[in-house]
Amino acid sequence: MHFGLLEILTLIGAVGLFLYGMKLMSEGIQKAAGDRLRRILSLMTSNRWLGALTGIFITVLVQSSSATTVMVVSFVNAGLISLAESISVIMGANIGTTATAWIISLFGFKVNISAFAVPLIAFAVPLLFAKKNSWKNWGEFLLGFALLFMGLDFLNNSVPDLQSHPEVFSALQSYANMGFWSVLLFLIVGLVLTMVVQASSATFAIALIMCSKGWIPFDCTAAMVLGSNIGTCITPILASVSGNVLAKRAAMCHLLFNVFGLLWSLPAFYLLVDFIVSLSGSVGDPNELIRLTSSLDEQTLNALNNGTLDRSIPENVALIKQFTSAQFAVSFALSLFHTVFNCINFCVMIWFTNLYEKIVIKLVPSNTISKADDEVNHLQYISTGIMSTAELSILQAKKEIEQYGKRTMRMYKMTRDLFHSTDENEFTKIFTRIEKYENISDRMEVEIAEYLGKVSDGRLSDDTKHQIQKRLRVVSEIESVADSCNNLSKVFRRYHDGTEKYTSEINANIELMFNLLDAAMSHMLLVLAKDHIEAADFNTAEDNEHEINNFNHQLKNQNLDDLNDGKYSYTVSVTYMDAITEFEKMGDSIVNIVEAIAETKYR
Repeated sequence: MHFGLLEILTLIGAVGLFLYGMKLMSEGIQKAAGDRLRRILSLMTSNRWLGALTGIFITVLVQSSSATTVMVVSFVNAGLISLAESISVIMGANIGTTATAWIISLFGFKVNISAFAVPLIAFAVPLLFAKKNSWKNWGEFLLGFALLFMGLDFLNNSVPDLQSHPEVFSALQSYANMGFWSVLLFLIVGLVLTMVVQASSATFAIALIMCSKGWIPFDCTAAMVLGSNIGTCITPILASVSGNVLAKRAAMCHLLFNVFGLLWSLPAFYLLVDFIVSLSGSVGDPNELIRLTSSLDEQTLNALNNGTLDRSIPENVALIKQFTSAQFAVSFALSLFHTVFNCINFCVMIWFTNLYEKIVIKLVPSNTISKADDEVNHLQYISTGIMSTAELSILQAKKEIEQYGKRTMRMYKMTRDLFHSTDENEFTKIFTRIEKYENISDRMEVEIAEYLGKVSDGRLSDDTKHQIQKRLRVVSEIESVADSCNNLSKVFRRYHDGTEKYTSEINANIELMFNLLDAAMSHMLLVLAKDHIEAADFNTAEDNEHEINNFNHQLKNQNLDDLNDGKYSYTVSVTYMDAITEFEKMGDSIVNIVEAIAETKYR
């Protein structure tokens, strides 16, 4: 059989075109409706049934269960939904992904793919050059839709002609007629193939083509579809590798759901196949195709598969009609098998969501961090590549920035502890921890900014671009707060190493300034958590800023009078005023953070 390098590359290219079309279509619709998808996923998870419907809806819309599951893993990673809420969404996604199978099945054999795919590109390309991002996103969706079916058509024409070479076909037939062992073999084939291409839809298309050409019987094709259900778990697992514990647990839930579904379905496999055959009886018997192809000679079967059979002969016309009808019966029954299996699996497993949660908590234990070592030196919520679209990645950054603010608050509290510390060993220990926090803060600023930069590389909506700019400003100002804390610690270090001490009045003034900053920092964290600002929040931020500035001016003026009166030396005055200056800078940075979130200025 001549199937050389060119033919192999053509086959790989056909699979690549199919996958690229699927990727374009999925990403296009996610960009076009990214904000709405985000709101749906974050809001419609109040109970298991609503969460399942949400998973079905989103997956039907984006045509990818992997995309939906990766979104869910990301939302769990960001703390937007709980692990329990994510389980039902993941279960619903498995049902929603069967929509892709129906599209391939119904359009793949009933419609001349090349007849509408290329004209569809004619509509898609002008949209890609539109000024509005929303039009570009819809153009990307249409282009992906066309390329998907072009890839399917090329795939159908690029597979090796096994029927022309009986020795190869005999080997394939021998693997397909080993009873239940054949089921297990083709299940593994479907699993491995899906893990390699990371798309169950591609496996479904390949299995459908193999069956429609009469190479393998319907039950072996159904086994490949079962295997693809397990193989599709690889994408969210890879997405969760760099995520937190909750993200890994969500990915594990997806795997367990499909594995347990496979375990109950294997003993009942032939009963399930017979049930599907009976359901699809009105359309046709899916086993008829393998019987028909087995009865035909090599030349006639090749002509049928290539579409070159002479239609001037009435018998051939009837044969073509019978062959086409049998092909459609196979595609219909295989789509029905995919849907019915996932629906039954969902109806069984939905009642065990609490059990799933307990199992994954056992399988993926939490890596608890002690308070003494809470200076985690890596990002907790952001992980590059975990989100399937840039629109949804903004949520990761929001949660990480909130965590960044909390760590800066801990650094601020350490600075206050440093000021009150009188023990030399304790003072050194706190000062060292502040320096460590400063290094972590610098690194976090760079990593978050780089992440937001990568997000901005994609084609984004105007609102998302604005969100990125806002968050970049917030990150920069939080780092300025951390710098002020570090500078304060150095000021207190100089004072600690000196021989002269502050008067009780200076200590009281610094203590009052700490109290004012406490209130401002706490309010900042509140605004970061809400990620928006209301009139009351705005007024509070303004009041805090005015208090800090007024007290700062008052202390600087009082300092001149106290120096003239000889209440303390100039050396004491230097560290005292340096501390007051850093307090003012910190207050300015805090109010800048509130302004950035409010997206306005009030000064």
